Amino acid sequence: MITPPSSLRRSERSRRATLQAALDLCTEKGYGRVTIEAIAARAGVSKKTIYRWWPSKGAVLLEAFTDALVDATPFVDTGDIGADLRTHVAGAVKLLTVPPFGPAYAGILSELHHDDVLAQALKDQLVDPRVEEAVARLRSAQDQGQIPPGANLPLAVEMLYGPVYYRHVLRKPVQDEETIADLVAHVLRALGAPGY
Repeated sequence: MITPPSSLRRSERSRRATLQAALDLCTEKGYGRVTIEAIAARAGVSKKTIYRWWPSKGAVLLEAFTDALVDATPFVDTGDIGADLRTHVAGAVKLLTVPPFGPAYAGILSELHHDDVLAQALKDQLVDPRVEEAVARLRSAQDQGQIPPGANLPLAVEMLYGPVYYRHVLRKPVQDEETIADLVAHVLRALGAPGY
């Protein structure tokens, strides 16, 4: 007896096809020229399917970018907060420098000023969860004695990520390994971490 595919599997297949189509089109045409119609045609799904899951092309690309960023920048704990942060930041920098992710994220950021729904989605789906994970990793380092008690961990996260996204948004040269190491050392020094 052949079991028909479940609607969940079919939905996941359509979701992945939609996300990949959006990323491919962003690479080929640039963020501004991507449309829901083109994404639907490329993914082999209907516009209705896309709008059932996402309110805009920005939301589609945000989900694709978030998935890629989470995969590329895990918060590992090797017991060395400096090494872990350097690896983490390097992953984010690398992702932002390659199409389609860098251009997609720049396009998403450009729409935030006139799309309140997308701005809230960015905060809820990407920024807040990643800040929470970063603070948790710093708190673990604090528990291990690598960062002093009382250090302002949320501010440290802003200090760590701010320069990365500043350079991306202003299209400045990307950080190399040495610059990333300097950034991490500066943040850890500001926190009063021993050895920095």
